[in-house]
Amino acid sequence: MRRITRLTAVLLAGLGLVSCSAVAPASSGGEAPTSAPTDSVPTGDGPLVAFYGDSYTLGTGASDLARRWSTQIVEERGWREFNPSVNGLGFVNNRTSYGEDDFDLPARIIKTHPDIVFVTMGLNDNFSYDRAADRIHEQIGIDFERLKTGLPDARFIVVEPFWYTDERPESVEIIIGWVKQAAADIDADYIPGASHWIEGHPEWMAADGLHPNDEGYAEMATRMDSELQQLGL
Repeated sequence: MRRITRLTAVLLAGLGLVSCSAVAPASSGGEAPTSAPTDSVPTGDGPLVAFYGDSYTLGTGASDLARRWSTQIVEERGWREFNPSVNGLGFVNNRTSYGEDDFDLPARIIKTHPDIVFVTMGLNDNFSYDRAADRIHEQIGIDFERLKTGLPDARFIVVEPFWYTDERPESVEIIIGWVKQAAADIDADYIPGASHWIEGHPEWMAADGLHPNDEGYAEMATRMDSELQQLGL
C-alpha cells in the first residue's frame, strides 16, 4: 500500500498536480504564496463561519466560487463565510508556516474570531505520508489544540478528510483516524464518511480528474447539509 502511495505521488508530481493545483476559479496551484494575504471578514448579522481547508473547500474545479459546497451551505443558513482555504494544503503538506504570521491559516482564523470553525483538512497529507507520517500525526493535534485554545467559545465541526479516487491507499484511513481522535480531544462535532461522498461518480469530477465539478460540489453541499441538520445547524 505504501508503494501505491509513493507511485500515486510520483505520477501526480509528474503532472504537476501533487498539490491539487487549481484549474478554475481560485488563486494559484500548490505553490507557496509569495506575499501575505489580506483578509476581508464579511459584514452582516449572521454567525461568522471560518473554514480551515484545502482545494476541496476552496472550491477548485467549480465554475464559480458561489458553487463550492462551503458557500452553498453558508448562504442557505444566512451565515457569513471566511474561507482562506489553500490549494494543496495539508497539516504538513505544502505548509509554509506554523507560526503567528499571515501565511498560517490557524493564525488567520483565530484573528477573525469566528463563531463556528470547519476543519476539512487531511487529503493532501497522503502525499507526504511516506516521509512525514509522525509529523502529520503530531501536527494534527497541535493545530486542533491551538484553534481550541485561541477560540474557546467557537463551535468546531471537523469533517472526515475528503478523498478523490476509488483507490484508497492505506494512509487515507490512518489519517482519518488521527483527525477523528483529535476532534474528540477538543470536543468537536465530527462528520464521518466524507471521504466517500463523491466516490464512484467520475461524472462529478472536473476535467483535471482531481477536483469536483459543479455537480460534485452540489452533491457535497447536499451531504453536508444533511449532516449539519443532524447537528442542529
